[in-house]
Amino acid sequence: MKTSRVWLFLALTVLLALAACNQPAIVTTGQAIQVSDAWGRTSPMMAEAAAFYMLVRNTGSQADAMVGGQSPACQAVEMHESYMTDNGAMGMRPVEGGIQLPAGGQAELKPGGLHVMCIGLASELKVGDKVPVTLQFTNADDLTVEVEIRQP
Repeated sequence: MKTSRVWLFLALTVLLALAACNQPAIVTTGQAIQVSDAWGRTSPMMAEAAAFYMLVRNTGSQADAMVGGQSPACQAVEMHESYMTDNGAMGMRPVEGGIQLPAGGQAELKPGGLHVMCIGLASELKVGDKVPVTLQFTNADDLTVEVEIRQP
């Protein structure tokens, strides 16, 4: 009987460890805001800006907004959105009031939609680079995430 409990405990431990390996990395500071899967595309030095994408969750009971940020990789960090112009071309603009995070809700930042804009790149972004970005919110404390640069 004792041996079967040991095997059961080991099997459960292995299953939990394997399940944890398949989860996206979550960055949190013990506050209501959580960020996962932060990434960006490569950007040659001739480019003046880069876009970063991520999933931002607000697990709290109070609405919030991601309103800005800072990074050593760029001169300015802004919240932007892509949109379709009247003539059918894609455009991009800052998000007035920041990216809204309803209580218990989330915002998915992805290509063709909402994103964090890194303006005035300090250097070329290459595959495998990790870019620290400190995100700023209306209510929550600043949150620093590591953005992984991936192949487009």
